[in-house]
Amino acid sequence: MALAARAGEGHIDMESAAGSRELTAPLVLIMASATGLAVASNYFAQPLLPTMAKALSLSPAHAGVIVTTAQLGYAAGLLFLVPLGDLFERRGLIVAMALLSAAGLLTTALAPTLALVLVGTALTGLFSVVAQILVPFAATLAAPELRGRVVGTVMSGLLLGILFARTAAGALASLGSWRIVYFVGAGAMVAATFVLRRALPRHHEPVDLSYAGLIRSIFTLFREERVLRVRALIGAAAFGSFSVFWTSMAFPLAAPPHAMPPATIGLFGLAGAAGALAASSAGRLADRGKGAWVTGGGLLLLLVSWVPLALVRHSLAAFVLGVLLLDLAVQGVHISNQAAIYRLRPEARNRLTAAYMTSYFLGGAAGSLASAAAYSRFGWPGVVAVGAAFSACGGGVWTVARRWERAGG
Repeated sequence: MALAARAGEGHIDMESAAGSRELTAPLVLIMASATGLAVASNYFAQPLLPTMAKALSLSPAHAGVIVTTAQLGYAAGLLFLVPLGDLFERRGLIVAMALLSAAGLLTTALAPTLALVLVGTALTGLFSVVAQILVPFAATLAAPELRGRVVGTVMSGLLLGILFARTAAGALASLGSWRIVYFVGAGAMVAATFVLRRALPRHHEPVDLSYAGLIRSIFTLFREERVLRVRALIGAAAFGSFSVFWTSMAFPLAAPPHAMPPATIGLFGLAGAAGALAASSAGRLADRGKGAWVTGGGLLLLLVSWVPLALVRHSLAAFVLGVLLLDLAVQGVHISNQAAIYRLRPEARNRLTAAYMTSYFLGGAAGSLASAAAYSRFGWPGVVAVGAAFSACGGGVWTVARRWERAGG
C-alpha cells in the first residue's frame, strides 16, 4: 500500500523523490529481522547462565538476576522510551536506539564483574525496546485489511529472535567464552542499524503533547480501555510463564543425567521455532475475527504444556514437545492480544504498545525472579509449579473477562 494513502492518519515525511513508498515484502522482512535481532540481545544469557555462574562465582539465584535485570530494563524502556515513537520521527529514533543497544552489549562483553554485567544488561534491555517501536510502525504502514498479517510476520521475527538467540548463544559460547556471544551480538546490531537507516522511510505523526503528557496519557489509556487492561494482564501472565521456563531450563539440562554443554542446551530454542512460524496464522485468524478463539485456545495450551515439561529428567522427547507447545501458545496469545489493542486508537499505537508491553515484560521479570528462587529451593518441580500457576492466572483473567463481556459488563 502506498504510504501516501495514509496521509489522513498523520503527516508522513519521506526522503524519496516520489514522496511515497510501499510497505513491500522485503521491507516487512527487514523489519522482522531487525526486531528479532534487537529482542534477541535480551536472551543471550539464558543458555549461558551455568557457564556465567561458574566464571563469575555465582549461585543459580544470583545468576538468575541477570535475566531479571534484562526484563526490568526492557520494561522501563517500554514505559519511558517506546512512547517517543508518537513524538519523534521514527526512523531516526529507531537508528539511535539500535546503536545504544549495541553499546550495552559491548559493555556486557567487556564486564569483569557481575555489577558491570548487570549495567550492560540493563542498558541493552532499555534500548532493545526499539523492537517495540518497529512493531507498531509496521502496523501503521500496513493496509487495515493486512495489519494482522503484517504484525504477525514482524512478531514471527521477534519470537524467532528470542528462540534462536539461545541456539546462537550456545553455539558461539562453545568456541571459547560466553563473552564472544556479546561481542558478536554488538557487531550484528551495528550492521542492522545501517540496514534500517537505508531501508526505512521517514515517518512522523506528531501529537500535541509534551513528553510528560505523553507518559501520563499511557496511564489514561490504561484506565479508559478495559480491553487494554484485560489483554495486558493476560500478556503478563503468559510471558511470566514463558520466562519461568526459559530462566531455569538450562540448569536441569546441564546437570546429571543429561550434563549438556551450552551449545546443546541452546538447540532447544529450535524446538520452539514452530511457535514463531504460527504467528502469521494467528494474525490471519485475528483479521477474520477469531482473535478470542486464539486467546482462549492458547491459554489452555500454555497450561497443558507444563505436563510434558515436568518430565525433563525422564524423557527428552516429552520435554521437546512441551517446549514446542509452550512457545506456540505464548505466541498465539501475544498476537491475538496485539491485534485487539491495535484496533482501539490508531493515533496512539506506540502508547498502547507501551502500556501493554510494559505489563508484558513486568510479568516476564516476575516470572524470571520466581523461577530462579523456585529452582534454588525446590528444584525443577518448583519451577513447573510456578509456571503452571502463571498459566492458570492468565486463563482465569480470560474466563472472567469473557463472562463479563457476555453479561454486558
